[in-house]
Amino acid sequence: MPVEGIRQTFVVLISAIAPAAAIDLAMLRYRRGVWEYPSGAVLTGMIVAMVLSPHEPWHVAAIASAIGVASKYVLRTRNANVFNPAALGVVAVSYVFGAGQSWWGALPDAPLLTWLVLVATGIFIADRVNKMPMVLAFAGAYYGAFTVTAFAADPRLVAEVYRTPDVQALVYFAFFILTDPPTSPVRYSAQIICGAAIGITSYAFFELVGGADYLLVGVLAGNVIATAFLPRSFLERPRLRPSGTSAC
Repeated sequence: MPVEGIRQTFVVLISAIAPAAAIDLAMLRYRRGVWEYPSGAVLTGMIVAMVLSPHEPWHVAAIASAIGVASKYVLRTRNANVFNPAALGVVAVSYVFGAGQSWWGALPDAPLLTWLVLVATGIFIADRVNKMPMVLAFAGAYYGAFTVTAFAADPRLVAEVYRTPDVQALVYFAFFILTDPPTSPVRYSAQIICGAAIGITSYAFFELVGGADYLLVGVLAGNVIATAFLPRSFLERPRLRPSGTSAC
């Protein structure tokens, strides 16, 4: 936040978190009959804020997070929401308002030490939710496709994906958005399929369409694959496991 500007980032954070929390708080009260802390909505608002540019008007962040949280109750299967709320909200305002993305939460302009903290934290979280196969499958397919393109064509056309801020954005995306438990599969085989599909979709969108939201479009496509093409057992609610343990 000090790097991007305390005032700007604070405004976008509050603008994204407040409406998301308010909507989720009301819905949880209506559905369960008790007041609960809307932790999922707060997380959605934080991710929305840290992906959007802090220079966007406050209402853009508010609308993005509101769309994301509302989608959890409208676009869902019997057991879980279909789309990653933060990704859906940011993509929506990108097309409606032309909202820009800086991924400042990925720390692209921060000191090198913070990047190491980001990676270490991401690995810890991915291991805790047991989604490391998905992260590795995504990264392999994503960078594999871009590397083939670099050798087959002009490498300058894809050089940016190997540089700041795209590298930091990819790390943030892979560890904190891709691994969202309700919208990502549980079994390793399904994780590998979805991870690879998201990597290829993100690559294809970058090459054919362009725009800063190619990673988020990829994960939304992966969300559809997870619900429409994989067995229902792949979408069982995941259980958190102690770091270092494995699951079948």
